[in-house]
Amino acid sequence: MMPRDLIVTALLEPRESLRLSEVEWDLLIRQGRRANLLARLAYRLIEAGLLGAVPQRSRLHLVSALRMVERQDKAMRWEVRCILAALEGVVAETGVILLKGAAYVMADLPAAHGRTFSDIDILVPKSRLAAVESRLMLNGWQGTHHDEYDQRYYRRWMHEIPPMRHIRRGTNIDVHHAILPETARLKVNTPALFRNSVALPGHDGLFVLEPVNMLLHSAAHLFHEGSLDNGLRDLFDLDSLFRHFGKNPDFWSRVVPRARELGLTRPLHYAARFCGELLETPIPPDVVEATTEAGKPAPITSLLTDFCYRRALRPAHASCNTAGTPLARGALYVRSHWLRMPFPLLTYHLLHKAVRRSTPASWEAPFTNDEQR
Repeated sequence: MMPRDLIVTALLEPRESLRLSEVEWDLLIRQGRRANLLARLAYRLIEAGLLGAVPQRSRLHLVSALRMVERQDKAMRWEVRCILAALEGVVAETGVILLKGAAYVMADLPAAHGRTFSDIDILVPKSRLAAVESRLMLNGWQGTHHDEYDQRYYRRWMHEIPPMRHIRRGTNIDVHHAILPETARLKVNTPALFRNSVALPGHDGLFVLEPVNMLLHSAAHLFHEGSLDNGLRDLFDLDSLFRHFGKNPDFWSRVVPRARELGLTRPLHYAARFCGELLETPIPPDVVEATTEAGKPAPITSLLTDFCYRRALRPAHASCNTAGTPLARGALYVRSHWLRMPFPLLTYHLLHKAVRRSTPASWEAPFTNDEQR
């Protein structure tokens, strides 16, 4: 069992933070910032009525992080209205389905409290991708990744078109037609994902995934990700979704059958396992047993993933590193590519990237965390 980091303890048991010295608070703030959990910690402390007891220097960092998230939420709500207006009538049958952070905010879920994100993710039917992209371009969004290979990479193999950025506001949008690449080893029943989406009151044509699907998408996103700088934040998202949706008893009876229907039993197993182990998420024992039976990998694979995720689902800060941390993060990065595409295509893709990066003329700005391939 890995030691619990300060940021995890503070988020799970806010009152324990009152025992910390100023030096420990300084380290806690650094861990929280690297994990993108600082604003969530501020929210938890306010919720517990403890923010005033935090040392002043640390409290200023917490308040600043919370104010930044509040501004981000306001800007995101405006951006969603702009996207909805731009796509009016284009996806009349399914509407615009929000994913991840934007969905949490617009649905007023607890997972949105202090949640940071860098772009807005939407899900539309693949048959409507061209129309959606065209309408967005007419309303000021431009495609990125103009390299011919990048365009082919996204449009032929991925589950989304190249990210788009608004020419005036600089805001980013990712347009998905599925939640995992079409070349991925895990085959998702995408049509089932669209069923039973939930309309957001006051926003005609705007939807989020129904609760079980939302949780399963969050699990698939985290446990197929290669760069886990936001891994702990995303694990807390899962913890929040489990706790919130789990208040409805019907949720627990549906989660494993739906995972089987969508083809996401393995990510669900990992979500239940590591939320329970690292965050003490209250998941009914029979559900844990069912997720294990449905999705647990072979023993050697299980041992390796346990080793890696126990080290990688921590803040990317030196105080949270162990001797095996770089190895674990590197292995999960390789694993994410292995899961994303078959070996011949993966070899071709990595060789192309290596050649391009070795050529100065083809240098381009690094991706953000959510744009890395």
